[in-house]
Amino acid sequence: MTDSKQNQGPLIVEGKLADNERLKRESNFLRGTIKDDLTDPMTGGFTADNFQLIRFHGMYQQDDRDIRAERTKQKLEPLHNVMLRARLPGGIITPEQWLAVDKFAQEKTMYGSIRITTRQTFQFHGVLKPNIKLMHQTLNDIGIDSIATAGDVNRNVLCTTNPVESELHQEAYEWAKKISEHLLPKTKAYAEIWLDGEKIAGGEQKDEQQEEPILGNNYLPRKFKTTVVIPPQNDVDVHANDLNFVAIAENGKLVGFNVLVGGGLAMTHGDKSTYPRRADDFGFVPLANTLDVAASVVTVQRDWGNRVNRKNAKTKYTLDRVGIDTFKAEVERRAGVVFEESRPYEFTDRGDRIGWVDGIDGKYHLTLFIENGRLLDYPGKPLKTGVAEIAKIHKGDFRMTSNQNLIIAGVAPEDKATIENIAREHGLMDDGVSNQRKNSMACVAFPTCPLAMAEAERYLPGLIDEVDSILAKHGIADESIILRVTGCPNGCGRAMLAELGLVGKGPGKYNMHLGGNVAGTRVPKMYKENLGEQDILTEIDSLVARWVAERESSEAFGDFVIRAGIVKEVKVSKRDFHD
Repeated sequence: MTDSKQNQGPLIVEGKLADNERLKRESNFLRGTIKDDLTDPMTGGFTADNFQLIRFHGMYQQDDRDIRAERTKQKLEPLHNVMLRARLPGGIITPEQWLAVDKFAQEKTMYGSIRITTRQTFQFHGVLKPNIKLMHQTLNDIGIDSIATAGDVNRNVLCTTNPVESELHQEAYEWAKKISEHLLPKTKAYAEIWLDGEKIAGGEQKDEQQEEPILGNNYLPRKFKTTVVIPPQNDVDVHANDLNFVAIAENGKLVGFNVLVGGGLAMTHGDKSTYPRRADDFGFVPLANTLDVAASVVTVQRDWGNRVNRKNAKTKYTLDRVGIDTFKAEVERRAGVVFEESRPYEFTDRGDRIGWVDGIDGKYHLTLFIENGRLLDYPGKPLKTGVAEIAKIHKGDFRMTSNQNLIIAGVAPEDKATIENIAREHGLMDDGVSNQRKNSMACVAFPTCPLAMAEAERYLPGLIDEVDSILAKHGIADESIILRVTGCPNGCGRAMLAELGLVGKGPGKYNMHLGGNVAGTRVPKMYKENLGEQDILTEIDSLVARWVAERESSEAFGDFVIRAGIVKEVKVSKRDFHD
């Protein structure tokens, strides 16, 4: 932990504001001229500020980078399309909603797929401009929106899925929804542009909004991420997020939260002022103070966050600049609370329990492993169709996990065999999937992400084939390493909380980081830079050989590489990560 007793820098960073601040200020509360761009036949994309503003509405403009060069030769603009990320606090969706999402993906997107994301929701990829408004209206008709799932706002609120302890999960999930609603932008821009001014499903139409009481009229300095987590599962990776509410229960009932602030994983290659960082534990608050504390953390970051340099604009940098105690005291002042001593808790795992588990309510829950979260009908494995067939008969709900898997929750005993049969027939259940594959993850990267420097989603399956072979070669085929791949250093695949993280540097080149832990409470450190794919396998082979030969008892890989001195432990990111 940093020395929180000392104010380490000014509360406000002075200087020329980043251009995004102008963009937000001039946007008329996120409206811009998006409506005009929608009807412009001269381009398939969004122009000028609107390219950024649509992010606040849950979309990113992308193009198919696999065909970009060919289209340039043909003197055509890139094949512009958008990716939409839905807002689903806690990742829960009904079978009826799922079928509507499935239908739109099949009929109105370029790729026909649904992707379950590390933000515990789904994404549409490849939506062309003529279908964008229809997409939002389709979602609104089934009670879903994409407000504030991107941009400088609080994004989709995550919640531990925990299908076993159903009553505690339901309480935590309700708080995730409340936090999400409390921190949403209040502007009516979304309804005006995409729903022709109709009220958003489940919401009340208000008079024209001319201020944002929590987010501020210039919104936040940078993206902001929030979770609700139920120990001992850390499936939401709390240390990847700005604000986390750790559920504290007594006699099976939720009584309050420990509040963790200042986590984040994004960094910039070659810029040592950027680094991944763990969140700090501010202490315990009773349930009644939850929303006030959430708003106060957001408003302190709103007012003190760096609006000059976006690379240092996240909450983690604000904490390190002003000091933890200073930040915490201001949250207490604004919320009118005093944090109590943190209640004891422990994280022991963060993976999903693949397969069937019994709930305390007499129902069953089936977690399906979805590699990279990509639901599509592959030859011999019609995954997307299989989930739709389950949705047609399932009486419970679906829960998307932060590990990109899907839980068929609340299955009655009499429906269990039928649902398993459908899952197996469509390749959704495969007893041969290795533990290593279950504990690996990647971001989207190529061909759609404009930030990608290297492959990730398309690279991972073959990489795991090789890693499985290495583990088998050394006699530990049933064991695994938490392994994650990202196509760039922005952190979407959470490689900076992996035991072995690969971060894209260029085509076929990755930086290798080692030393995260199973619980997800430690940041890994750079081991080697700019490795090619064969070099990566050679390094993994050598490291696994040492791990097997030298480890103590059942010592995990990430713990071993630190004890053996292969990398130093990152205790304080600002000091240790680049050291």
